[in-house]
Amino acid sequence: MGKAKLFAGMLGVVLGCSGWVQAQEKYPVKPIRMIVGYAPGGGSDIMARLIAPQITEALGQQVIVENRAGQAQNIAAEFLTKQPADGYNLFLSSAALGVNVSLYPKLNYDPVKDFVPIAVFASSANLLVTHPSLPVKTVKEFIAVIKKNPGKMNFSSSGSGSTQHLSGEMLKLMIKGDFTHIPYKGTGPSLVALASGEVEFSFTNIPAAQPLLSRMRVLGITGEKRSALMPEVPTMIEGGLPGFVTQTWYGVLSQRGTPQAVVTTLNNVIVKAVQREDFRNKLAQMGADPIAESPEYFRKMLGEEIERWSKVVKASGIKP
Repeated sequence: MGKAKLFAGMLGVVLGCSGWVQAQEKYPVKPIRMIVGYAPGGGSDIMARLIAPQITEALGQQVIVENRAGQAQNIAAEFLTKQPADGYNLFLSSAALGVNVSLYPKLNYDPVKDFVPIAVFASSANLLVTHPSLPVKTVKEFIAVIKKNPGKMNFSSSGSGSTQHLSGEMLKLMIKGDFTHIPYKGTGPSLVALASGEVEFSFTNIPAAQPLLSRMRVLGITGEKRSALMPEVPTMIEGGLPGFVTQTWYGVLSQRGTPQAVVTTLNNVIVKAVQREDFRNKLAQMGADPIAESPEYFRKMLGEEIERWSKVVKASGIKP
């Protein structure tokens, strides 16, 4: 009788493990949640809603975008670390992930140890935009106005530590200017503040700026070269600021411990989507450049980003 119970118990364990393996092989068997650390309407939100349908179509399960805005996506990042590492909770991150470790004195997560890079799929430069009431049409005129009005101008960003924020801090360092940073919970609210005249200028990504371009003036772009989408906009370098280059990236990550098979599956899906001409055209229409690389490429890039932005944060002395 004892042997019969022992055999039944062992059989149950084997069947249970078999069921677990089958569930893993069938991934995904339920909807996937994609967490975004910014408010709706911003660049990260737009990119999440662009890549999510591609995953849905390829895997046959809905990918639901969920916004958890605040603290330059720290709230979203910390939230993700507390979710099961099963591939059903993903993180659509921007370049802030490589900045926050230097900017915030204490984080409740480690951007390298607590996350598994899946795929970075796009990058985009920022635009320098001003409120139409500001009497400037070029970067040089804009700099002159700043210097004539020390401490009187404000600029908005999607949050402390974002590349939008750091673009402003880099400008301050390069021109030895004096103006104030006003952080918002996402690019959308930041641009609304600019359009309404709450702030005088902002740095923002092209995807988020497009709906409000008629309510602001574009002076320059922070890429190494002009955007094919907005070729009339000069680079900040052309505007008289050598070396002024800042870009943000968009990538998908999961938690530490996520099965490698799941990471591989998701990477393959995202890379194939980026390689399609229709998807690349959508990115181009938003002023973004496509990236189709491996998780290893993403991991290396994140390490380089952390090192690069730590120097900017230290030099500027900015605080969250």
